[in-house]
Amino acid sequence: MTFAPVGGAPGFAIYIHWPFCKSKCPYCDFNSHVRERVDHARWRAALIRELDHYADLTAGRTVTSVFFGGGTPSLMEPATVGAVLDRIAERWPVAAGLEVSLEANPTSIEADKFRAFRSAGVNRVSLGIQALDDTSLRFLGRQHNAAEATGAIGLAATIFDRFSFDLIYARPGQSVAAWEAELTQALDHAVGHLSVYQLTIEEGTAFFPLHARGELVLPDEDLAGDLYEATQSLLGTAGLPAYEISNHARPGEESRHNLTYWRYGDYVGVGPGAHGRLTLDGEKFATRAHRAPEIWLERVERDGHGAAPPDPIDRAARGTELMMMGLRLTEGVPLARLTEESGRAPLDVLDPAALKRLVEGGFLEIDAERLRATHDGRQRLNAVLGALLA
Repeated sequence: MTFAPVGGAPGFAIYIHWPFCKSKCPYCDFNSHVRERVDHARWRAALIRELDHYADLTAGRTVTSVFFGGGTPSLMEPATVGAVLDRIAERWPVAAGLEVSLEANPTSIEADKFRAFRSAGVNRVSLGIQALDDTSLRFLGRQHNAAEATGAIGLAATIFDRFSFDLIYARPGQSVAAWEAELTQALDHAVGHLSVYQLTIEEGTAFFPLHARGELVLPDEDLAGDLYEATQSLLGTAGLPAYEISNHARPGEESRHNLTYWRYGDYVGVGPGAHGRLTLDGEKFATRAHRAPEIWLERVERDGHGAAPPDPIDRAARGTELMMMGLRLTEGVPLARLTEESGRAPLDVLDPAALKRLVEGGFLEIDAERLRATHDGRQRLNAVLGALLA
């Protein structure tokens, strides 16, 4: 089984969560934790044991991608990555051309460690660059500088088959011209894939109280829209069109792992706080692990996994989740999949009057096979979904 091109099958993915970071970024609401010491051998054994739990449930499924996320997975020992990948290959059939991605920060890598990850089986890295100037990096709480960022990108390009990096826009005081200049600089380094995320303020982050007090002011809605439009135009012209709201790639360079999420495929989630979606005997279940690293570790060692009881997802919710994920993609949602997941004809799932208004307004388009959000619809997707699924 090889990777299906855009528009193809969702695949079956495995996500491995490494919850540790050197420091907590002020915008980050991911399940990440700072610890002085980590018992790598103990964590390696626990990740493998929870993998075995899910392998017993999904025997015979062909794995199409593996993603090490976090946290900062580049803080893992390469031997842990290798052991996890070896166990996956022992317990499941593995697709030809398996994509194995690992998130990395510029401050946690060097040439020897990157080569060790490559030898362990990683063939794609995603670098947490976030900005290309030192002032912005300090504001975002990053521990690297711009020179380290571009150095890490260059190193990744020499060692890995594929790589991507992230940038954050709509930062306080950022103009369209400044963002276009930064994107132009990024294109000197981006080869096949680039992720660009609008800065949002999430509860529980260090930025949240600053924003609430008015001490941190983001660009207003109109300027944020202009920044989004500039992103789409500049990257599209450069040959990296958006295939998802925040992700741009040359054809064939799309993140195969993330496509599994957006196409509403099944995936295993291993590690503290990891979520999953699994179809078992025709029913779909949501899985989630305990968020606290130490509690997860103790539960795995005691029970073989750190997950709560799986939650069944009813047919209506399956149709809603498919729409919420699939309309993020430029390829949209196959209507046959909507019927498969929801158990109903598409027009029985969607509000026909709302669908008509959204199509006439230029936010959605539909044909015999697919429902898609247009360029304008993707920019306003939350509002579109709210109207369509009300």
